[in-house]
Amino acid sequence: MKISDKDFEILRDYIYNLCGIYFHTSKKYFLESRLARRMEATGSKNHAEYYQLVRNGATGAVELRRLLDEITTNETCFFRNVPQLTAMENKFIPDIVAIKSKIGFRKLRIWSAGSSSGEEAYTLAMILLEKRNALLKDWIIEIVGTDINETVIAQAKEGIYNTYSVRNTPEFYRRKYFKEEPGERFTLAPEIKRMVSFSQLNLYDENKMLFMKSFDFIFCANVLIYFDLASKSKVVQHFYNNLQPYGYFFVGQSESLHGVSDKFKTIHFPGGFAYNK
Repeated sequence: MKISDKDFEILRDYIYNLCGIYFHTSKKYFLESRLARRMEATGSKNHAEYYQLVRNGATGAVELRRLLDEITTNETCFFRNVPQLTAMENKFIPDIVAIKSKIGFRKLRIWSAGSSSGEEAYTLAMILLEKRNALLKDWIIEIVGTDINETVIAQAKEGIYNTYSVRNTPEFYRRKYFKEEPGERFTLAPEIKRMVSFSQLNLYDENKMLFMKSFDFIFCANVLIYFDLASKSKVVQHFYNNLQPYGYFFVGQSESLHGVSDKFKTIHFPGGFAYNK
């Protein structure tokens, strides 16, 4: 069913006000196709009826989560942005360890915001575990993965991946931390799974974002592309507030904070850049 301009604007604005995801008019067909799936699943006769459904208390809240699962894409893999990972491992982690060691605080906190099915967070866990016996001996390591999409959060907690997800994984890590199963399935090692906690989080939720405090590293790759400028500025301000003074903030390889926030300093490294306060 084609969506009228009026219904498109109503549903687009409703989604935007809830989570900051903005659909330009050029994305009308995309939203229309995703709505069609949910309307068929719920038996809604038209877009106005479906809109009333998602606004209907607890039932609507459940359906809204399913709609958000439909409209958020989750393209990712292990070891996706190698220059970032290399800089973190060889430069930024040693720098932060040196700073924290001086004040006797041996705890490292990392947030994968928009963690999708967990590949980024688990990649970080593998890298840090390899440093456990040397640089991070006796350190507490907390890695948090959050996403608005509950389906991918469940996949992340399961820790089972396909060949496409592990395509960039170095052979050393692939052999050490995955068990290859029949049907080209790769099961992640329990010691890596234990290092990461996953939860559902809407980055546009002011109250919940206030509790995401004191991170040494924040990764938010290919998430801000869903937001308009106002939404980006709001979310990035939370990231700024939740980052330690000496911490580092990473975005996707093709993203930047130009025109979004002037509070961060840009730190360049071979093949990319990061931000800090």
